[in-house]
Amino acid sequence: MSDEELITIERSRLESLMSAVSAASVAAYDEALAEVKVRDEDGFGELEHVVALFIDELRTTAARRDEAMRAMTEARATLEEKLDTIRRQQVAIRDLSAPIIDLWEGILTLPIVGTVDSQRAVDITEKLLQRISENNAACVIIDMTGVDVVDTMTADHLIKLVKSARLLGTYCVVTGIGPEIARTLVDLGVELQELVTLKRLREGLQACLTHLRERRSSSARWGQNATNRTK
Repeated sequence: MSDEELITIERSRLESLMSAVSAASVAAYDEALAEVKVRDEDGFGELEHVVALFIDELRTTAARRDEAMRAMTEARATLEEKLDTIRRQQVAIRDLSAPIIDLWEGILTLPIVGTVDSQRAVDITEKLLQRISENNAACVIIDMTGVDVVDTMTADHLIKLVKSARLLGTYCVVTGIGPEIARTLVDLGVELQELVTLKRLREGLQACLTHLRERRSSSARWGQNATNRTK
């Protein structure tokens, strides 16, 4: 090897370069750049210059990556907030589409509007049974005036809803079945003998009030008979 190919390097410059590479490996880019002493007067200075450029490029790339991660995190938070808003709106829409109203003391009414699919039927049933239990409701009026289309599945859900309420000891009346819905149910061959159906909500309320009076009278007679037996 000729003398022209040999480069004498100060130990401190080599240690600085090694420290710079070590700092860059742990993403301490500013510290790494401070360690690099670029000297253009010799061949080793070219290496120092290349290392400095490489570390600066790493710093720029890392900054862009961090900015992209921050933007992604913000976008994800915004998306999750929007999804949460949509979920709350869906719950509110379901609540508004099938509100349970305290129509009278001991009487609840459930006006159903729109199409009843499987998921909505489950939600309505759970809500109604919970309200019956909480209010100790004696009667429920299920009003279908706002239902435009009825298929076999909807009718089946309706019957199951009534049966579930009856298991809790609640008297159920279905109102608002119009001519089109009645014709559809007949054409589908749906068995509705178990349902008490009336035309208007007012008639349903009257039926429930009559049921409550009869139940109170029956309870009074039972109590009187029990008193007489104990004498």
